[in-house]
Amino acid sequence: ARKRLKPLRTVVAWRGRAEWDQVMVGLYCGDSRLQQEALDRVSAWKSRYGPKMPLAVDCTAELIRCKVLDSSGRLKSHELILSYGLALVRFVNLITERKQKMVSIPLRQLAREVDIPIWVVDLRHELTHGKLPRLALCRKGCDVVLDWLRKTYWSRQLGNNLCEESEDENEEEEQEGVETNAELDNDAWE
Repeated sequence: ARKRLKPLRTVVAWRGRAEWDQVMVGLYCGDSRLQQEALDRVSAWKSRYGPKMPLAVDCTAELIRCKVLDSSGRLKSHELILSYGLALVRFVNLITERKQKMVSIPLRQLAREVDIPIWVVDLRHELTHGKLPRLALCRKGCDVVLDWLRKTYWSRQLGNNLCEESEDENEEEEQEGVETNAELDNDAWE
């Protein structure tokens, strides 16, 4: 008789669905203290997971870090523009580079394919090649990209559920769901 093999499990950096939910809610809550706690948790994930960290998590953390720095009042306007700018440039580059084929495809076309507003790509172009934009435009770009990441990645990972589920659910079932969704990291949210 054949022994029934258990399905392969994916190792992830987070402890389970509850921790994932907590970090997602913390990142998007708007309270800089809770956001900083969520950023610390993402840093711990990154130290455990290294280069396998989903790009969406990394980009979200960089953008939220900019917002936390902005709300702290410790940086001058020019420093904030550079901070937001780097995070936005990395976001557009990382999102679109996976769609690049052997032939170079214009960023505007790639952005259209994944529903990133064209003006965000234009903002990236200005940050990279032109005169630095106003801080207000960088802030707006950050907000738009964070909303895109929330809708396209974070919410999809847990079925659009921002609330923690009841404690009586089977913890192993929760973990398997998050592990399965972890596989959606870099490719699925293109």
